[in-house]
Amino acid sequence: MTDKGPEPFVTDIEDATLGNTAFRDTLWTGKYLQLTVMSIPPGGVVGGEIHDDHDQFIRIESGKAQVVMGPAKDDITFDETVGDDWIALIPAGKFHNIINIGDEDLKLYSLYGPPEHKPGTRHETFADACADPQETDMV
Repeated sequence: MTDKGPEPFVTDIEDATLGNTAFRDTLWTGKYLQLTVMSIPPGGVVGGEIHDDHDQFIRIESGKAQVVMGPAKDDITFDETVGDDWIALIPAGKFHNIINIGDEDLKLYSLYGPPEHKPGTRHETFADACADPQETDMV
């Protein structure tokens, strides 16, 4: 799918999320908000990161995940197991990671405010995301 922002856009978010096979695909980028869908293989991770200047919303459409957060990578103060239809709200300035602890691909979508990724960003794999010079906050 191509990034449809910043034009008006509607989608069946469940179908878009469950049908996504890429690690990350940006569906819509506006001036103050961005929508991405992700597919994380069993044992995979979203990637530990900190967003100093914005909050993040994540909804799990399918799969089982461990959500960890804290002041720093080595100081995790929040650890929860979640599954289908759960959300995670990530405050600005918190280290966070989502780990697929299930036996199937973890399917999720994420809203960033303001946008986190360059419009149109698509990473087929976690390795592609790590190799992207635009992805500077992954730790």
